[in-house]
Amino acid sequence: MVLISLASMVPVRAFAQDAQPAPAPPPAGDPAAAAASILPHDLSPWGMFMQADVVVKGVMIGLAFASLVTWTIWLAKGVELLLAKRRAQTAARLLETAESLEAASQTIRSRQSGKGAVADLVTAANRELLRSDDLPADGIKERLAIALARIEARAGRSMTRGTGLLATIGATAPFVGLFGTVWGIMNSFIGISQSHTTNLAVVAPGIAEALLATAIGLVAAIPAVIIYNVFARTIAGYRALLSDASGEVLQHVSRDLERQDRGVERDGNAAPVRTLASARTQTVG
Repeated sequence: MVLISLASMVPVRAFAQDAQPAPAPPPAGDPAAAAASILPHDLSPWGMFMQADVVVKGVMIGLAFASLVTWTIWLAKGVELLLAKRRAQTAARLLETAESLEAASQTIRSRQSGKGAVADLVTAANRELLRSDDLPADGIKERLAIALARIEARAGRSMTRGTGLLATIGATAPFVGLFGTVWGIMNSFIGISQSHTTNLAVVAPGIAEALLATAIGLVAAIPAVIIYNVFARTIAGYRALLSDASGEVLQHVSRDLERQDRGVERDGNAAPVRTLASARTQTVG
């Protein structure tokens, strides 16, 4: 009987083992599994750019282009300012050490400083003296001061050309990057509502892409502001240098006009009044 009982229990136990349920697979709607399946594998800046929304991509490309423009202006305007300031300094020293406007004009024209704003100041003075040869000295000085002021203003405007774009980039780039950030975060919250989960892993890539737009905006804005301030100080110094050169030109003209009025050369011999006018004509020619 015992053997019969044992024999009858073996199939029951085997059936019980076979009847045990297999482990259930993870539900298809599991938020964690869904989040793990959609997470990007590349979270580098380039990877985030490639996976970003179209609007965020456009913002990033625009900011990168603005940064390229900033550095291009820095290189071109920096070289232009360096050459112009060097020429102006050389010509201003020649003006300061010259005995007369004619001597200064000849010396400046024979040097590399013959091109530039200071050379234009000297040329304008010679032209005005030639045109006003038979007119009173006071009127000559007044008209010459106006002409020199216009040349200074024109040279200053030429140097500031392009720097306004730096100011615009420095002022607007952070806000453009912020727009990309807001757009990316808005899309991330829309993704939260669609996935019906509050898991941060679902929205982390979108938030990272959005913050990348802000970072690029700061990268474009900070150098633009610094370069603009440096250029502003350099241009102010250049304008002051031109103002000093203009004062030297006026002093030379004033001395030459007094010599003409007296009709006396520097060695004390009498000289005709038209001598200076002839020298002006040769200098301008």
